[in-house]
Amino acid sequence: MTAVTPAPPSTAVHPAPAGAEPPGPPARRSRLRTAAGFAFGAALLFAVAPLVLSDFRLALLAKYLCVAMVAVGIGIAWGRGGMLTLGQGVFFGLGGYAMAMHLKLADAGPGGMPDFMQLYGQLDELPLWWRPFASPWFALPATVLLPMAVAFGLGSLVFRRRVRGAYFAILSQALAAAMVILLIGQQGTTGGTNGLTDIKGFFGYNLDDPVNQRMVYFIIAGTLLALLALTRQLIQSRYGELLVAVRDGEERVRFLGYDPASVKLVAYVVAAGMAGLAGALFVPAVGIISPALIGIVPSIEFVIGVAVGGRATLLGPVLGAVAVAWARTALSERFPGTWTYLQGLLFVVVVAFLPGGLASLWALARRRDGGADARGRGWLPTTRRRAERAEVPAA
Repeated sequence: MTAVTPAPPSTAVHPAPAGAEPPGPPARRSRLRTAAGFAFGAALLFAVAPLVLSDFRLALLAKYLCVAMVAVGIGIAWGRGGMLTLGQGVFFGLGGYAMAMHLKLADAGPGGMPDFMQLYGQLDELPLWWRPFASPWFALPATVLLPMAVAFGLGSLVFRRRVRGAYFAILSQALAAAMVILLIGQQGTTGGTNGLTDIKGFFGYNLDDPVNQRMVYFIIAGTLLALLALTRQLIQSRYGELLVAVRDGEERVRFLGYDPASVKLVAYVVAAGMAGLAGALFVPAVGIISPALIGIVPSIEFVIGVAVGGRATLLGPVLGAVAVAWARTALSERFPGTWTYLQGLLFVVVVAFLPGGLASLWALARRRDGGADARGRGWLPTTRRRAERAEVPAA
């Protein structure tokens, strides 16, 4: 009886369908696309914008980029973590007031008092809690660490008690309202309704000089790109995957042995730190910080920008925040009495008909094109991508 030798496994390479992406590790292509995207954004912010925009428009863009920093943090907390934060104006204001207090003391000179304290005449000497902000070594870290500390304290209380959804949103919004009431009530030490205004210097540089204003713009643009790079690393890490898992199935994550409260707390604290940094850079860019810039309405506007752009993407919150801020400036000049209604209508339309924001339009177009190509060629892009991840040629 003759033994039958089994045929060796086939080593033939299946040709990729026509029109398929060139072979190569998907991670490498993703890194190349990311590097190209950052290079393109840097070219726009550092080369194109200063050349084509006037000093006034460039200052407005700096203001919009500060709003975009807040949006990046909201994208982490809301888009990835499912926490609708309607009180980011609190952390924006904490960072802004910390920076403004230092700059006002620097303008007053050693041993001096800010001009508004002398104007109101309620104080004979500088309050004790103002004095540490005279040092830049205290004030600069405080612009980020103070909002993060407040977020840590609030988040520890809220998330441990499993407060989420609409209740968390209402609670964060109430915090913004309380912050505004506190600032307005302390007119002698915070400037009251007017806030801290007429900020003239920025660490020895005169902010009335257009050259120094451009320097502030470049600092803001570079900081935004750095925050985007940090956010990308965060959302692609193991923690980023865990944060999305908590958003989609908190109880399942708890049964697997993780603490969802700690996971959400980290995202909330990081978003607060980004908002505080944005508020600190907003002060030299605009020259003012007041309760009107950090209350309930500004906090909701932050969220609207994120929703319009696409909260679950990296660039969506940035583009949406800049677009909404620009539309507010442009349309409120022409329609001052109707911009609030237009803004609310925009939010309702996006949430109802485009939950993924404007960033989802590109994904929908690619999906439609991919589906048509799959039907025409008899293969599915999803199957091919899964095969690439398994390092097996697609069938």
